[in-house]
Amino acid sequence: MVLVTDVSSDLTSEEQQELENIQRRKQELLADIQRLKEEITEVTNEIENLGSTEESRKNIQKSKQVAMGRKKFNMDPKKGIKFLIENDLLKNTCENIAQFLYKGEGLNKTAIGDYLGERDDLNISVLHAFVELHEFMDLNLVQALRQFLWSFRLPGEAQKIDRMMEAFAQRYCQCNPGVFESTDTCYILSFAIIMLNTSLHNPNVKDKPTVERFIAMNRGINNGGDLSEDLLRNLYDSIKHEPFKIPEDDGNDLTHTFFNPDREGWLLKLGGGRVKTWKRRWFILTDNCLYYFEYTTDKEPRGIIPLENLSIREVEDSKKMNCFELYIPDNKDQVIKACKTEADGRVVEGNHTVYRISAASCEEKDDWMKCIRAAISRDPFYEMLAARKKKVSSIKRT
Repeated sequence: MVLVTDVSSDLTSEEQQELENIQRRKQELLADIQRLKEEITEVTNEIENLGSTEESRKNIQKSKQVAMGRKKFNMDPKKGIKFLIENDLLKNTCENIAQFLYKGEGLNKTAIGDYLGERDDLNISVLHAFVELHEFMDLNLVQALRQFLWSFRLPGEAQKIDRMMEAFAQRYCQCNPGVFESTDTCYILSFAIIMLNTSLHNPNVKDKPTVERFIAMNRGINNGGDLSEDLLRNLYDSIKHEPFKIPEDDGNDLTHTFFNPDREGWLLKLGGGRVKTWKRRWFILTDNCLYYFEYTTDKEPRGIIPLENLSIREVEDSKKMNCFELYIPDNKDQVIKACKTEADGRVVEGNHTVYRISAASCEEKDDWMKCIRAAISRDPFYEMLAARKKKVSSIKRT
């Protein structure tokens, strides 16, 4: 049997004191280790929270830059896209730009249409990538057009419309092979549907086309052959019962419209009332329209004069110098299609058969006439349809 004794009892007092000191230091060391662990945990949590705060800050900054990019796009589409790419908010590929436009969050639909209609190589590539994002399979032509025309606003420039409708026709025929003989057929019929929508639902058009006239208008467009009357009747009925919806803009439409005009300045306009008086107005020429304001600070125009199918001429006036007129050629008694805002805020149709305007000098008159003459347009639909129908007819003869 081994007798176990207390070792400390055999130690001298000095050794006993040293042992106690060692044990005390051990306890202090353990306490220090515990405090160090707690400090490490606290610092680690602070670092994690700091990282989270930094990430949150970066996300907020990114959101602000994206919002700024959208505003820039709504004012000038090309500058907006450039800003987003330069700040790594958008990849510089036509697919990514098309996706950005297709989602359309906070984007002005008019600006989207203008960008897609440009003739630069990049814009044309983006247009085709944009159209590829639309799925038209098993949709009739009116259904497909409704979807397509809701994603932007169709621009007013004939060449832009031509490029966009050409891309649409190619995509529709790709999704629905065999429906039409060629993309030209789809293109022509698409324009015919857009014109039908205007004719049936524009209150200014008094002579509403019948389904028989719509069918007759589209004879021979299918590579020289006729389309099914049932198809044409169904398309007609669809438009008659439900017009195309025009998307509302998310951005400031007037701000975009009057950004970088063709010309602007003060002119005198002869009123169209019983007592004809000359009034000073601020004129802005842009997008084939002449807008006039009472003050340069006005947010909305007092009047809008679409220049489509008008003519301009220099005239002599006994009361004013440097005058010119806008008029309808060969229809001297026909009222020009225009609108104006009355003093009580009501928007009414204009009553001018001619618009007589006076400039401050001969030089200004000549410059305004030159700019307006360049902006005056003919109805683009008929010209483009005539050219495409001529092409289809030539195919039939060959």
